[in-house]
Amino acid sequence: MKIDPDNKSDLSAQIAKAIRDAIVSGDMIVDQRLPSEAELADQFAVSRSTVREALKRLAAQSLIRTQRGAFGGAFVNRLSYEEAYGDQITTATLLLSMNGISFDVACEARYALERACTPLSAERRTADILASMRAEIHRQAQPGLSDESFCASDVAFHRALVDGAGNPVLSYQLAGAVEAMQPLMNMITFTARSREAIVGFHIRIADALEVRAPDAAQEALHELEAYTLHLGRDVMATRDKAERNKDSASA
Repeated sequence: MKIDPDNKSDLSAQIAKAIRDAIVSGDMIVDQRLPSEAELADQFAVSRSTVREALKRLAAQSLIRTQRGAFGGAFVNRLSYEEAYGDQITTATLLLSMNGISFDVACEARYALERACTPLSAERRTADILASMRAEIHRQAQPGLSDESFCASDVAFHRALVDGAGNPVLSYQLAGAVEAMQPLMNMITFTARSREAIVGFHIRIADALEVRAPDAAQEALHELEAYTLHLGRDVMATRDKAERNKDSASA
């Protein structure tokens, strides 16, 4: 593990990256004990406080864990999919919000990923997955359900669709699409959409998965995408018109 000693910008970040790269490459394996702070300080020719800051960075990324005692120290952590979900969702949300991703682009990506997952969900879905989807459909049909709760149920329904594939790698990769893209799209379309229409699409998807009919499920998803795009474009057009009228009035 090496750093550039001539680059004084942030030595702790360089050390954290060097250790992270060693973990990712497999040079350091799960549960392996890292050298002590003093040993790392000697290795990188920095102070122990700089090493300590680097270790804090790695712990914040769940790449290492620390334990006290005679056999304590810093150890390479075993990162679970569940622990990684949060980071994936946060990163996807920030990327979408900070880079001006259009509604159409986000919608296209989300539904393309979900449709790719649907054949596996139709083949592998369990009774528990179907029960979860049916429970969310029932919840969405309640007349007193708030907009926030409806959106949360919408996310839960599509999360179940993805998890029905029984593939933790797919579930992780799609976490950003379902739990970051969809809420952002809901924020744009919730005032214009018909809950009855959404529930209808969800019923068709669940029915198709129950009889293991991937084509029917994909068709329903495709129609839901078209419906969502139509709503989003109408809402955005209305907002743009309102902004133009506001600018004209203030000119």
